[in-house]
Amino acid sequence: MKKERNKSVPASYIIIKKDDKILLGRRKNTSYFDGWYGLPAGHVESGELPLEASVRECKEEIGVEVDPKDILFAHTLYHTAHDETGDRANYFFITQKWNGQPKIMEPQKCDDLRWFSIDALPENTIHHERQAIENIKKGIHYSEVDKEHIFKNPTKL
Repeated sequence: MKKERNKSVPASYIIIKKDDKILLGRRKNTSYFDGWYGLPAGHVESGELPLEASVRECKEEIGVEVDPKDILFAHTLYHTAHDETGDRANYFFITQKWNGQPKIMEPQKCDDLRWFSIDALPENTIHHERQAIENIKKGIHYSEVDKEHIFKNPTKL
C-alpha cells in the first residue's frame, strides 16, 4: 500500500517591531481563536512564497507596505493537525521598517490593534505565536508543537 504524503498547510506571520514592542491584533468572527491576540498572518497562497505572503498580509490586515529587503527570517514552527485542515508549517518573519500607519483594515476580523512589550504579551496571545516569539527572543529558529500540547490548555505552552 502506498503511503500518503503529508500535505501541511503553510502560513506566514510577521512581527512588526518598534523598539521593544510588537504589533498584535485581536481576532473576531473568524472561528479561530476569536478574542485572542495574534500577529499579522495568513495562509501562503498557491504559487506564492512565504515572504511574499507576509508582505501581502501586512497590506491586507494592517495597511502598511513592507519591502521584502527589510524583512528577516526569524523562526519556523511546525505543528500537527488539530482539525480537519491538517498540519501547519508556520514561517515567522520580523521587520522594523515599513511605510504607513498600522490600522485595522479588516474590522470584520479584528477589533483591536495595539503595541505590546515583547516581554509582556497579553495572556490571550495565541499559544503557538507566543511560543514562536519566545523562541525568537532566545535565538531559536525552529520548534514543533504536537496536538496534545497545542489545544489541551491553550493558555499555557
